[in-house]
Amino acid sequence: MKSRITNPAGLLPDAMQAMLALSSAVAKSGLSPTILGLVHLRVSQVNGCSVCVDMGWRQMRGENETDERLFAVAAWRDAPYFTAAERAALALAEAVTRIADRPDPVPDEVWNEAARHFSEHDLGALTVSIAVTNVWNRLNVTTRQVAGEWLKSAAAREWMDKHAVAQ
Repeated sequence: MKSRITNPAGLLPDAMQAMLALSSAVAKSGLSPTILGLVHLRVSQVNGCSVCVDMGWRQMRGENETDERLFAVAAWRDAPYFTAAERAALALAEAVTRIADRPDPVPDEVWNEAARHFSEHDLGALTVSIAVTNVWNRLNVTTRQVAGEWLKSAAAREWMDKHAVAQ
């Protein structure tokens, strides 16, 4: 496999800085890294982004996430491994990601369940996180970025060391 071009955010330094700033804002929001990781992984699965799925499981393993939960994210509705709050976040992530698939893209039922578990601040962080993941997914999928290729770079090793990501 070969990518079509370098990741577009990498070609536009200001775009990369903006993406990293959004990601940093979410990371500093106080929202659980586990919730953020599960949402990132599920959104990336829905969008078929191999790069982000690959990075997602590695990051979560670096935070000592269990194999059972990682393997079950794609089937979270039928797996017993997730809390009510995690399920609410995953349902919101899927709805926000699939906005073109239904007439009421993010139904009140989904939003209200998320609001039962998260403050307004946390809902804001969760929504931005979902949006940022969708942007990364679209950049990677459109340009056919190859899972594992970025991991070979010095920048990736530095990032993974800083974020305790499994290599």
